[in-house]
Formats: sequence, structure tokens, C-alpha cells
Amino acid sequence: MAYRPSKKFKKTVLGVGAVVLLAGLNAPAAFSFAEDRYHAYKIAQPGYKAQYGSWGLVALPEDQRINAMHAALLHTGKVLLIAGSGNDQKKFDKGTFDTVLWDPAKNTFKRIPTPEDFFCAGHSQLPDGRLLVAGGTARYEVLDGKVTRAGGGMRVKNESPDKTVTLRKGTRFRSPSGVEYESKFDVTVPKAKREFLISYAKSGRMLPWKTKVTAAEARVFVEAVQEGPQGLTTEAAQYEVIGLKGKDADNVYGLAERLSTAKQDFQGIKAAYEFDPKAEKYIPVAPMKDARWYPTLVTLQDGRVLAVSGLNDVGDVVPGDNEIYDPRTKKWTKGPFRYFPTYPALFLTKGGKLLYTGSNAGYGPAEKGRAPGLWDPRTNTFEPVKGLTDPDQLETSASLLLPPAQDQKVMVLGGGGVGESPKSTARTAIVDLKTATPAWREGPRLPQGTRYLSSVILPDDSVFTTGGARDYRGRGASDIHKAQFYWPRAGRFTAAAAPAVGRNYHSEALLLPDGRVATFGSDPLFADKDNTKLGRFEHRLEVYSPPYLHRDPALRPALGAGPDEVDQNGRATFRAKDTDRIVRARLMRPSAVTHTTDVEQRSIELGLSRTADSVTVDVPSDPTLVPPGWYMLFVTDVDGTPSEAKWIQVRAPKKPAAEDED
Repeated sequence: MAYRPSKKFKKTVLGVGAVVLLAGLNAPAAFSFAEDRYHAYKIAQPGYKAQYGSWGLVALPEDQRINAMHAALLHTGKVLLIAGSGNDQKKFDKGTFDTVLWDPAKNTFKRIPTPEDFFCAGHSQLPDGRLLVAGGTARYEVLDGKVTRAGGGMRVKNESPDKTVTLRKGTRFRSPSGVEYESKFDVTVPKAKREFLISYAKSGRMLPWKTKVTAAEARVFVEAVQEGPQGLTTEAAQYEVIGLKGKDADNVYGLAERLSTAKQDFQGIKAAYEFDPKAEKYIPVAPMKDARWYPTLVTLQDGRVLAVSGLNDVGDVVPGDNEIYDPRTKKWTKGPFRYFPTYPALFLTKGGKLLYTGSNAGYGPAEKGRAPGLWDPRTNTFEPVKGLTDPDQLETSASLLLPPAQDQKVMVLGGGGVGESPKSTARTAIVDLKTATPAWREGPRLPQGTRYLSSVILPDDSVFTTGGARDYRGRGASDIHKAQFYWPRAGRFTAAAAPAVGRNYHSEALLLPDGRVATFGSDPLFADKDNTKLGRFEHRLEVYSPPYLHRDPALRPALGAGPDEVDQNGRATFRAKDTDRIVRARLMRPSAVTHTTDVEQRSIELGLSRTADSVTVDVPSDPTLVPPGWYMLFVTDVDGTPSEAKWIQVRAPKKPAAEDED
């Protein structure tokens, strides 16, 4: 007789099978949960932190969350986070612009009234500790297929040598065929230039005076009043200014060559302000001559600031008209002419030349202005620096002057193809500017192709690199949750603890006075791997504590009382304990960073002498090595453990009296 299992046995077997089946189905989730728990346990261990460091999220009040596009460390120890309209056209249309001041020591936040849309401005540290902020957004882009009214640049001419003319926003220009266009901004056109010409008869007698008048010109963006193709023009024409009468109507007119419905790019503003860290407010200064969106501002050896590139007031890359800001006069003057794509990475080098690494943030043709080179602003000469691998993938790459600055070595890390290219490179490269013919040489490769990488110099002479994405704006969930150290002396990378927050476009990182690294922002296009859900701006603020902060705090070097500026010999003395353990001193310039571009940060090796209860540091006197301004002074022990920073000012070299009179 065949065996038949009982009903009870069947139920038991079915029950066990169901459990086994459910366990099998849930195994990946259970394993992932266990793996996450183990990872959390592992990274919390003292030994792990001592080797790799640790990350922590900063509690950010809901009402203080902004789209941080720009970050600058001030000599008060606070961090200025600038959003402007924050890549949010609704805020732009409302005129709602944001800035927040974060105090890392107290972890407090303060809203700062923001007078202009500083979204995608430029910034630079000034000798007195103020932050120069120049440029920003005048108009958001309109993409192909979305432009309903023809528009473009209108050159407004003024032939009157007797009066300046201001045309307000909304002024209308009429074409010869009767089509009307409206200006989108105010425009002021200077007086025409009048020249007196002297001529002589053959007899030598001076003939009556003759005058020559050269029309003045300004530019403004205009848009057709009516939608549709009737506003399209492809030929140069002269336009009547509606509302002007008499001589004004004869003297003032518009000229345009092409008004179309092609994509209209972002447009810049001319406004410039100094942010006062003590008063904690923006103070207006003279505007730039050219409007700029995505400009680079770089400090020169005399404390003046060079503004380079950017999109102008009609959305074109500024063709090479650079300008210089003087913090003494609060005014701008004409600078050397040279074209660069937007946010070019320019570093002041020993001797006064600027190294252009080729790193940039994108706008501009792929074949123009992207080759690295040494630029001398005084003679306006440019020497190419060759040898770079993947030269077509410098957009959104990171660049920095390696520590210490005296070595005069500059590094490029990662980058991507031009525009919305999916390309990215793991290439790093280094150039030694002390060689007779500087050329790039290969450095160690990054773990993978990376664009939008943040690179921060630390007091122990390492370079901390973190974040970035493989693809354009993190497409395809390509954010890279990795971090590593580059050690210039050894020429190699070592691993660091991985960040929890991904960072791509519109992200920043900078060194804090206590030795930590703060990271901000990120503006992904999409929120999922399939690119079906729109991304959101990243508001979480994450701070990294390097391994040196996980050593015995009792053994950490410390500086006591001392001056807040170096003396006339470049020296400063501070009280200190256990001075025999202090072996190095570094002067570190605070960051002003946006769009992976930080041309401010640098670390200078200092002379160091000790007594039983004090240390004295010697600052190099070369302003091309140590540009004037406020710096963080760190001392370290033999293991590279740094003190907390002391803020100290290096003043600009005095100018000759004759130069002051100019």
C-alpha cells in the first residue's frame, strides 16, 4: 500500500516551504540591511576614524536652507553661502535673492539681505578681509523651441557730443518695416566723442577749426513686442527709438544685425559689491564696464582683482574685455584683452604670471580658449603649456596650486566633455612651473572618471578630494560617493571615508579654521537612475573630520596669544606650550569657491623658530607667492596634526607715491 502523508504533515511542509521561500525572496533586502548596519558599525570605530576620518551632517534649520551656489570663508571664521535666485526662475521673477551666513563654531545661521541676483557671480578675497562679489544674473535662459519672440542684442548709438542718453527698460525700437522691439533693461549711452581737427594751408596759415564727432555706443537686449515669425531678422538695419523727438530722434538710434528665436542664454549684470564681514552686509561699489555671468575673479599680487570672462548682457561670452578692480578706489579699469570660456581657473604664480589650467565651467565654443598656458597680464603674452592627456575633457575639472605654494606645482583632476557630454576622465596631471619649459605630466588616476570634483588643501599638506559625478549633472544616478587624499610629496592617493551625500553641479567644499572640511550644494538634473524624476537641489550640509582630528586631543598643537598681522619684517610671535612638538607652520588663504572653481586657496610654507614658550613664524615677502589679505595660520606636529587656526593679516605692499597719484 502506497504511503500518503497526513494532512498535518502537508501543512507543516507547506508552512516550512513558505518560510524558506519568503526568506529567499527577502534575502537581498535582509543582506543589504545587515550590510548597512555593519558599515555603520565599522565607520563608527575609533580605529577606522583614525585611518579614514569621519563625516557628520550639520543640523540646518528649515528656514535657513538655500540653494548654496557659492561659498566663501571670511576672516571672522564664518562662511558666506550665496544663492541669489538659486537657479530657480520663480525666485528670480519675484526678485527674491538669498544669502546665509553660517558660523561653524556656534553652528548658527543668519539671513543676509541680498541686493542683486548673485546667482553665478564671481568673488575674490580683498586685502582688508572683505569679499568682492561681482556679476550675476540679469535674465534666465530660454531653451530652443521655447522662444516665442525674436530677440537679440541691439547696439544703441548716440551721436550727440553734448548729452548722455538713458533709455529705460521697455523702450521700443521700430524697424524700417515697422516691426517693434522692446528693451528688457535700462541702457545708458555716453556722449559722442568730439575731436577738434587742425589743418594748415600751403602758406602755413592755420585754417578754421573743424570738428569730428564719433558716435558713442551701448548694448541692450531687445525682444519683439509681438510673438511669431514677423520679428525674425537676418540683415543689418537701423532702428528708430520710439518716443524721441527733434535732435534726440536724429542722434539716438539702434543697430541690429540678427534677431532670432534661437536659444537665448543667461545674461549677466554689471553690479559689484563688497561684503563686509564685520558689519555683515553687502556694500555697493562701482559696477563693472561689462556685464558678467560665470566670471572668474582672481587676486593679483598688489591686491587688485582681475575679472575675466562671463556671459554679457546679451548672453554672449565676453570676447576678451577683462577689467581690474582697485579696492582702494572702489573702481574698475580696463584690463588686458584675452578670451577665456566661462569660470576659467587662473592661478597667480611666482613672478606674477597667471597659469590657466584649462579648467572651466562650460560656456564658449569647444575649439576656442580651452588650451592651458601661462598668461602675463602685464605684457598680455600667452605661452601654451602642453602635454595634457584628455584635453577635450577639462570642463568641470578641478584645479589647484599644490601645497606648499613654494613648489610651484599645479594639478588638474578629472573633468568632462564640453556641454552636456557624457564623457568624464579619471586623469590627473601636474605641471612644475619651476622647469625651463613647463609641461604637464601624468599624475595618479582617480578611481573613476569624475567631473565636479571638489579639492581642498589641508594643513598637513595633503589634498582632500571628494564627490563629483561620472555624467553631466549626475545623470543616471552617477554621483560618486567616494573621497580620497592626494599626497604631493609621495605622488599618490589614499582612501578617505566616503560621504553620505552626493555632490555634482553647483556644489562646493572648503577648509574651516578648526581643520574640518565643509561641503555644500548639488544640483542634479534627475533624481533616479532612469532619468525620469526631476532632481532637487541638495540642502544638506556635510562636514568631514580628517584623521588628524581623531588623534589624542591633548597632544594637538595649540597657539596662544599673538598679533593679528605680521610685522614689517614679515614675522609674528605666538605664545605656545610644548613647542618642541611643533615642527611646521602653514599660512592658508581662505577659499571663495563656486562651480568647482577655487583660485583663492593656497598654502604657504613658513619659516619657524621656537623658544620654550613661544613660536615665531616668518612669512615670505614675495606678494606673488603671498597675495595681500587675511590668512589662517596653522602649526603642525611631526604627524601633521594641526592646531586650530589663528587669523593673521598680510598687508599689500606700499605703492610708490607717483603711482598713488595716478
